[in-house]
Amino acid sequence: MTHQRPFRFGVQVAQASSGQEWQETARKVEANGYDRLLLPDHIVGGQLAFGPALMLAAAATTTLRVGTLTLDNDFRHPALVASEAATLDFLSDGRFELGIGAGWMLEDYEKSGIPFDPPGVRVKRFEESVGIIKRLLSGEVVDFDGDYYKITDLEGFPKPVQQPRPPILFGAGGKRMLKFAAREADIVGLAPPAAPQGGIELKIDAASVENQVEYLREQAGERAGALEIQMLNQYLAFTDDPQSTAQDLSERWELPAGTVLESPHIIIGTVDSVVEKLIAERERFGISYVVVRGPAMEDFAPVVARLSGS
Repeated sequence: MTHQRPFRFGVQVAQASSGQEWQETARKVEANGYDRLLLPDHIVGGQLAFGPALMLAAAATTTLRVGTLTLDNDFRHPALVASEAATLDFLSDGRFELGIGAGWMLEDYEKSGIPFDPPGVRVKRFEESVGIIKRLLSGEVVDFDGDYYKITDLEGFPKPVQQPRPPILFGAGGKRMLKFAAREADIVGLAPPAAPQGGIELKIDAASVENQVEYLREQAGERAGALEIQMLNQYLAFTDDPQSTAQDLSERWELPAGTVLESPHIIIGTVDSVVEKLIAERERFGISYVVVRGPAMEDFAPVVARLSGS
């Protein structure tokens, strides 16, 4: 599969010891050539709240785009999500990207007391929510009467800078989420499938990713070429001995070493070999938007310098 969308890169960061450190982190992300600073969304783990954190990051930088990777739909009413997203886009002069998903981390639900409903319920609620969010961000006056949300004569405010609205990313792994993403997302963050009981299934081998991509494109039809495909890296190590590193990781994750080395979710090797791998994965899977976690930002910067925008 040939897909020549230019590479872009993001960093997912969740914490800082102070406001000054957070601003310095944002400036480092920008200085290292990354396009996005992205915040996950968990109630446990001591992470920053997305609204104030992303606004401070945008204010501390000049070109860096900010976004969520990804909001849990069950934590907030869609009208509030739309308002926060529009405000972030407005105040950042159009530098916001909204990532959202149906939720997967059981501990968030257990410790907060939010019901962890069966997958079908969470996905259906997510589908309703996305429709409301997109309409509000696009400037419509919304009336909606669904199974989970009821909206009456509501107009979104403020108006986003990006038109017709800020881009929306879906975190998607299972078939129902991929099918919905194929119809409605601008960007698809390919993820391992969520397990029905909470958590994720460790289906990160290349064949599983290829199956996800093929299903996504089949469902997207004429929209397939417009979809941007993103991957959040789950493990990164620069080394001249990738076999040894892969063996260590295979024992920890109970996966064959070959699966570890071939997985698009994992990056192990030299800068040159990693560049080659990402180019090959863009060709095979269409993955052009690559995100690494904060601790890997500076190590990965040489790859960003080689590939960003190409």
